[in-house]
Formats: sequence, structure tokens, C-alpha cells
Amino acid sequence: MLANFVNATFIVSGLLFIFALAGLSKFETSKRGNAFGVLGMLLACIATIVAAAAPERWHSENWHETMPAFMGRLGLAPIIMLLIAVIAGAVIGVIKAMKVEMTGMPQLIAQLHSFVGLAAVLIGFNVFIEHRDMLNAGVAIDSFGFHMAEVWIGVFIGAVTFTGSIVAWGKLAEKLPSKPLTLPGRNLINLALLVGIIGCGFWFQNTTTGLAWLPLILLTLMSLFLGFHLVAAIGGADMPVVISMLNSYSGFAAAFSGFSLGIPVLIVTGALVGASGAILSYIMCKAMNRSFVSVILGGFGQAAAKKADGEQGEIQEITVDELASQLEDASTVTIAPGYGMAVAQAQYPVAELAKKLTDKGVDVKFAIHPVAGRLPGHMNVLLAEAHVPYDIVFEMDEVNDDFDQTDVALVIGANDTVNPAAMEPGSPISGMPVLKVWDAKKVIVFKRSMKPGYAGVENPLFFNDNTYMLFGDAKDSVSAINAALPAGESVKAITG
Repeated sequence: MLANFVNATFIVSGLLFIFALAGLSKFETSKRGNAFGVLGMLLACIATIVAAAAPERWHSENWHETMPAFMGRLGLAPIIMLLIAVIAGAVIGVIKAMKVEMTGMPQLIAQLHSFVGLAAVLIGFNVFIEHRDMLNAGVAIDSFGFHMAEVWIGVFIGAVTFTGSIVAWGKLAEKLPSKPLTLPGRNLINLALLVGIIGCGFWFQNTTTGLAWLPLILLTLMSLFLGFHLVAAIGGADMPVVISMLNSYSGFAAAFSGFSLGIPVLIVTGALVGASGAILSYIMCKAMNRSFVSVILGGFGQAAAKKADGEQGEIQEITVDELASQLEDASTVTIAPGYGMAVAQAQYPVAELAKKLTDKGVDVKFAIHPVAGRLPGHMNVLLAEAHVPYDIVFEMDEVNDDFDQTDVALVIGANDTVNPAAMEPGSPISGMPVLKVWDAKKVIVFKRSMKPGYAGVENPLFFNDNTYMLFGDAKDSVSAINAALPAGESVKAITG
């Protein structure tokens, strides 16, 4: 009876995780998808605790015969410890989720990926110790080498995910420089590490003596360094792909942990996360005109940022009152948001501006680059949070050819995603599709300063004849424009 309950709950959890992914594919159904995911994880935790409370009733007959010899029957104390860990993790997770701003979400996700990687490493070591004790006690283990292969592959992926995610967090949080780390012969270093890890893995799974600790520790250390080096060698322009890639790594690490622990739902969940993360990474690379393999190997972003050779030209500034007057006279306005808008938390006044202009009969569109911000879909979530209608939010491919028919293009906190340097060979962002805002009749760029974007590449857009700069905090600037715009019919701020 208990076995049926546990297995049935795992099946339901797996289905809920699938429904969660389907729901998260669209913003209209994202809340429902999130709810499915939470419910699936809750059921999976309950089933795991029940299974742990009575392993002899759930696991195979062979497990029933061997487990008591090494662990004995699980009493109340281990269950209490497990519940304490689950509750503590839940409390910390809720606190972190409630405190984090949307601008800090990429960093938080990178941290969570590192936890998954570290957990996979610890699980691998624990399973190895358990099987080693069983061998020492004279218990025969079927397919021992196969189980050890699961262990070292899980440790390898987990260790790479752990240090890679920490480096990604450091770059996103600006604790580490965003420019790539280019060690001499870095490709040979990566190749040597990979060969060494695989060699130690085969050594480990074919060793039944106490010497097995040596290859396991060596491959763990090499994997930790490989994860650090792979992500450190990737530049800031490719960091959104890195986050998606690490998401995939964490999923596969969880899947191998599921194999090691014999928990089917963990295998299913890990496979779903791993596959979806890999597909998303490929789609993003395609959208950025990047080679998926090259990004993973740190092949892009290593070029030095272009420096200005003297004066690139003169910039033109515009005042709030002048811009408000031009927006009122415009027929079409396209807004291209970027990470700077998120940092300034300007999405609410921007939504109010869009509402005011729409009420005046202006055709307003939002142009979203695939990697606007530092997380896939980041800008869409911010705009949805500010109640911007879905039907005026367009992806880059849908709106890029319409800029030549746009009266005013507002670039709010974006830089690399509107940089015409991507159209030039030799640039660190060369070949990356960008929003062609320069085709608009007038381009207004909201920026704090003339500092280059996250990729560290100078933007010649700022010096175009049809470009005007509005310096200052984006939230304050847009709020001032809203105040300067005369009220139209049925004007009502949508932020409250």
C-alpha cells in the first residue's frame, strides 16, 4: 500500500512539473505554471519523507535485505532531522524570494544553481561511502561499476555547475569583472582537464579498494576548476546564455543524483530541467548569432572592448519639456527597454507613459530583445508586473523592420542590444542581432552617463545625427515626462 502511494505521488509530481513547464512558456499562464511546480515539489517532498520513514516497504527486496545491515531501521531522529532541513530550506527560500528585487533575480538563480551542483557532489560522495561500507562488510552489489559511473558523472556535472554558477553570480552582481578571463592556452587547459576527469572517472569506477578515494577527489578538484574556468572565460555579452546553460547543467546533475539515490521523480525532474535549459540555450544562441558550442567553451567575448580613438563625435542632449512636446506630436513611438530600466525600477512610470500616449492616439509599441536584461524574458516580466498590455509588447523579429516607420524611438536603459557595432566585424558583439532603433526618425537614449554597456563595447549610436541623449535616472526622467505631458481623455495611471 505504502509503495503504491509513494510511486503514485512521484508520478503525479512528474506530471505537475511537465504542466509547470508548459504554463511557464507563456506569460498569460505563468502564474498557473508556477503553482503547478510548487505543488509538484511539495508532493515530491512528502513522498520522499514517507519513503525514507519506511525504506523496507518501498525499496526492492534486495534493498530490504542489505540496508538493515548498515543503517538499521530508520528511527524517529533521522525523520526529525530531515524535516528540520526541509523547513529551514523553505524558510530561507521564502525570505530570499520576498527580499530579492527583479533586478537581482538573475543573481539569485545563479546562486540556486550552485546549491543544486553542490548537493549533487555531496550526494555522490555519500553514495560512494555507503556502497564502500557494504563491500567492506562482504555484501555483493550488482553492477557496482555502473553505480560508480553514476556517482562520478554526477559529481563531475555537479562540481562544474557549482563553481560555474558562483562565477556567474559574481559577474552578474559585479563582484567579478564582466570581461572574460583569457589564460594562455585556455582551450588546451580545458581539454587536459576533461581528459583528466574522464581518466579519473574510469579509474574510480574500476577500483574496489580504499585507493578509490584518490581518483574521486582528483576528478572533483579538476571539475571544480573546469567550472570556474569555463564561465570565467565567457564575456558579459553572453551571460544570459550562461545562466540558461547552468540551468541545464543543474538539471542533469539532479538527474544523476536521482539515479544514485534510486528516486524516479528526481530523475524525471532533472531530465526536464536539463533538456529545457539546453533547448533554451540553443534558441538564445541562435537569436544572438552565437555558436552554442563556442559559448559553452568560452569562445566568445574574449575580444578587447573597442576604445574611443579621440572624439567619436558630438552628442546632442534633449530636455524633458522638449521630449514631452515631441512625444505629443508623434504618431508612432517604440520603446526599447533594457537592464538599466530594471535597475532604476522605471517600469511603472514607463507603463504610465505608454498609457498616456495611447490615450492621445499615439501608436505605442515595446520592442523586446531576446536577451534584454540578464535573464531570458526579464523585460517581459517587468512590463507584465507594471500591467503593460500584452498586445503592445513585441519581440525583436516582430518589430525590427518597423523602426523606419517610427517617429520616436525611446531607448530606456539599453545599450548592447541597440548597438550598431554588432553589425561590424571584429567587435566582441559582432553578429549579434540588435534592435535597429537608428532607423527611426528620432532616437532618444535614457542613460546615466556615457559609460559603455555590460559587454564593454562603445556605442556609436550615441553620436548619430538623429540621436538625442537624456541623462539622469530613468525613473525620474520618465516621471518628469509624464508630469510635462498634458492630460488626455480618460488618462489614468495604470501603476496603482
